[in-house]
Amino acid sequence: MSGAGHHDAEQHVPKLQLDELLDELQSRIDAARGTQNRVHTLLEAVLSVGRELDLAQVLRRIVEAAVVLVDAEYGALGVVGDDQTLSEFLTTGIGKEQRALIGALPSGHGILGELIRHPVPLRLAELSQHPASRGFPPNHPPMHSFVGVPVRVRDKVFGNLYLTEKRGGEQFDTDDEAVLATLAVAAGVAIENARLYEATRLREQWLRASSEVTRTLLSGAPSAEVLLLIAEQARQIAAADMGLIAEYMTGTESLQPAVAVGSDAEGRAGLVISARDGLVEAALSTSEPVLTADAGHDARGDSAGWRSGLGPLLLVPLGAGGKTRGVLILGREAGRRPFGESEAETLLGFAAQAALALELAEGRRDAEHVALLKDRDRIARDLHDLAIQRLFAAGMTLQSTQRFVDHPEAQERLSRTVDDLDETIKIIRSTIFGLRTRQGTSREGSGLRARAAEAVQAAAASFGFRPALRIEGLVDTDVSVEVADHAAAVIGEALSNAARHSGARSVDVQVRCAHGELTVVVADDGCGIPEGAARSGLKNMQDRARSLYGTLTIGTGPHGVGTRLQWQVPAGPVGPKATP
Repeated sequence: MSGAGHHDAEQHVPKLQLDELLDELQSRIDAARGTQNRVHTLLEAVLSVGRELDLAQVLRRIVEAAVVLVDAEYGALGVVGDDQTLSEFLTTGIGKEQRALIGALPSGHGILGELIRHPVPLRLAELSQHPASRGFPPNHPPMHSFVGVPVRVRDKVFGNLYLTEKRGGEQFDTDDEAVLATLAVAAGVAIENARLYEATRLREQWLRASSEVTRTLLSGAPSAEVLLLIAEQARQIAAADMGLIAEYMTGTESLQPAVAVGSDAEGRAGLVISARDGLVEAALSTSEPVLTADAGHDARGDSAGWRSGLGPLLLVPLGAGGKTRGVLILGREAGRRPFGESEAETLLGFAAQAALALELAEGRRDAEHVALLKDRDRIARDLHDLAIQRLFAAGMTLQSTQRFVDHPEAQERLSRTVDDLDETIKIIRSTIFGLRTRQGTSREGSGLRARAAEAVQAAAASFGFRPALRIEGLVDTDVSVEVADHAAAVIGEALSNAARHSGARSVDVQVRCAHGELTVVVADDGCGIPEGAARSGLKNMQDRARSLYGTLTIGTGPHGVGTRLQWQVPAGPVGPKATP
């Protein structure tokens, strides 16, 4: 019996050892399968991340892949800005409603900042036990286990991957850390590729925008339209919420927006920006881009209204050839991603090219204007030297011919012809004066001749016909600016009164400058001034005449019909009135 029992025991021991060996072999096979599956999942994650070229999608894929690889409930990718805080924070595992309840996204304090300050892998069994832990804000889900790894792009830390709450209540292990480190390397390559693609795409957009600005300028578009195009193109390409171009105001150290686009464009368009504003002054004085992540709290700025509601700002000078005409400003709403150095450099180049195109276009317009003035001078010279002299000679010949004509009707016709030639000569001389007059850039700065013509043309729609206009003398050179302003207003008021009340079928306007006096006559064949009619317009014209030491005379029109208004004042500058 004892021999048989001993034999059975010897058979049982090898069987137990074999079962243990088989169990260990099975566990190793399972582990190998698990490792193989994990490696396969890691490869899929790397391929998924590397397949994208849009940077925002790349970052989103990285976070989602990390959560799957280490079986975490929550994941985030924090992008480290130039100020060593988190400029972006992408999360997964937390819904939109819960994230809204939590409030503002983290900026890089506590455990998140620990990885920024010390960019090495960090693994914790309990978040709250780390010395850098600062707890969680209200409505934040509870988190205990944690693992974080830095993401580098060309040996520079781009951001950090943060994973919390491994499912099943387990802890993150060294394998999880190694897998995340491997993913971070692949993520760095994918981010660099996406950045290069984005830079190439943006460069193409800036080149197209520069070409469009140049093409618009060469087509002869006004500067205001081109400035609007520059601001809008820059705003769209840089994904900004606001864009404006501020130019120097004449004779001041302030700037005023020439154009404003985007959020609150109308409100910002009427503001005045001091050239001593810290941010603006830095852009104008250094001719370099100026960036700020938060305009409201930047020590270089003040509380100017043009920055209201804005966070990140990018300012570049707008000028070429050492001459700065203003500043181009782009802004994003508070809380959005700050502008980067690459965006600043491309915008600076775009602004320089746009400013150069503006300078060349303005130079071309000036050259065309000079050519036009020269051509006018040539025409005026030819009219004076050729046409007037021939007409004058013809008139003299006709006058001498009258002595040889005995028939009274023939003499009358010759006399009328001589008078017509004299009137023609006056008209041509008036035209010569107009051709030689330098026109200002604004309506107020233009000559009285042009302003009188504009008033007559404007009144044509009210009358149904164009009133006759005759101008004599040097009205654009001998008449002072102040007197010309009053005269233009009188012509407009007189024509307006005639159009409303007279019912005239013909209206004559005469502007004459002679012997140091300016005379404006407006005559019509209408019904005259009715009894009891409002005379506010006439009173205004009379006040204007008195202020210039002149007179206003109102009488009957030609042939005893209608109204004749004569406004006569000294043509020269008005001096102070003598005290009695």
